[in-house]
Amino acid sequence: MKRIGRFSIYRWIALGLIFAAVVLIVFQLVVFSRLRASFTTGTKIAGVDVTGLSMEQAASRITQAYSIPIELRYAENVIQVRPSTLGFSLDLTALMTAADQARAAQPFWPSFVAYLFNQLPPSAEVPLRADIDLDRIRAYLENEIAARYDTGGTSYQPVPGSVSFESADPGKTLDVDRAVNLVSAALRSPTARVVNLPLVRGELSRPSLQNLQLLLQQIVDVNEFTGEVEIYMQDLNSGMDMQVAYRDGEVLTPGIAFSADSTIKIAVMTSAYREIEEPAPPAISELVQEMIAMSDNVSTDALMVEVLDPTLGPLDVTKTMKAIGLESTYLDGMFYVGAPLLSGGINTPANTRQDVNTEPDPYNQTTPAEIGMLLSDIYQCAQYSGGSLIAAFPGEITSGECKSMISYLTQNRIGVLIEAGLPDGTQIGHKHGWAIDPLDGLMHTVGDAALVYTPGGNFVLAIFIHNTNQIIWDDANQLYADLTRAVYNYFNLAAQ
Repeated sequence: MKRIGRFSIYRWIALGLIFAAVVLIVFQLVVFSRLRASFTTGTKIAGVDVTGLSMEQAASRITQAYSIPIELRYAENVIQVRPSTLGFSLDLTALMTAADQARAAQPFWPSFVAYLFNQLPPSAEVPLRADIDLDRIRAYLENEIAARYDTGGTSYQPVPGSVSFESADPGKTLDVDRAVNLVSAALRSPTARVVNLPLVRGELSRPSLQNLQLLLQQIVDVNEFTGEVEIYMQDLNSGMDMQVAYRDGEVLTPGIAFSADSTIKIAVMTSAYREIEEPAPPAISELVQEMIAMSDNVSTDALMVEVLDPTLGPLDVTKTMKAIGLESTYLDGMFYVGAPLLSGGINTPANTRQDVNTEPDPYNQTTPAEIGMLLSDIYQCAQYSGGSLIAAFPGEITSGECKSMISYLTQNRIGVLIEAGLPDGTQIGHKHGWAIDPLDGLMHTVGDAALVYTPGGNFVLAIFIHNTNQIIWDDANQLYADLTRAVYNYFNLAAQ
């Protein structure tokens, strides 16, 4: 009887444990079923974390996330735009269906068994499903953003009464192609809803040549110079050039004949180098150096006698100039006092004009453009082994010889005229020229022609002035300095 009783107790205990286990399993099954009805930890739909949310709750959160306006930032301007305005349409039905399918893809009972062993179902990521109209984005950016906020640049303008230009604004424009891609990416993101719109800044360009010419004319007026002024400038990088001829408020036709005076020594040096072979003999080099750096007339005559022709050397210079197309630049006699005119007078396109007459010296004449172009030819020869000198005299003038010529020009340091208008340290190679009229003992013409090397670009500058009245040296030097500084500023606007 006692054994039967003990067996009964064990049976009831076993049955109780079985019952408890069944109750526990049912409880866990209910909990798992409820858990399975929501999304598991780490599940993301279209980039939105929906952990623990039901289908309805997840749909609401996703809709809310993708309804947040896109914030467009154009410089300091902030514009908020509804996604629908930009052509965004969320396909919520397809998105939630895909999410439900991803969740249902996990078998119930194996997942439940894993749950009983504290193994949660794996998380899932469902990619965004939406339509984005790129054409609408582009249209909005062009019509609402670019049209409203893009700014055109303002050009440099001459400052009246100065040698400078007003500051310019390069302007800015929207880079629409890049912006379309950035906005599209923001529409696809539930969190990165701010777009810093890419802008393209314009390039600051130099003022127009017309503005430079206007500034130069204003400078002549401010300096109260009433005679003839002609300026030639050439950009040695682009080849672009400018000529300005002006007299007491009147714009003249460029190409005026001026007394070349010592600027003609550039032509003498060029002609001599047709005959000189590098390395030049020391005696010849010394003559060239004295002619250019010291502007010595005796050395100039000696160079023509030694290298060109004892009597007709000046005419060789004239022939050389004509060979490279300089019709109004010539030398018709030696520099010593009483030297005869070799041709008895030379007519040129410049000195036969009837509208303006600077009473140029019959012995040597030029125009600012021609002496400037000669310097340009020397520069092109030295830098690129090209230009008119190489073309006209193949085998007679070399790049090395042209470099030597420029070297001599850089030794001409006088600190006035064109040099006076340049910042300290600016490299310049030039030849100046002026003379005292033997009839009245006054100075009526001043010329200077230079190669100028600057950070903003290298250029040729030739300036000649004439006045039937006396030219006061200090006044002339100030005019040259102001005109030169204006041209320098034109090439180096950031440093003006």
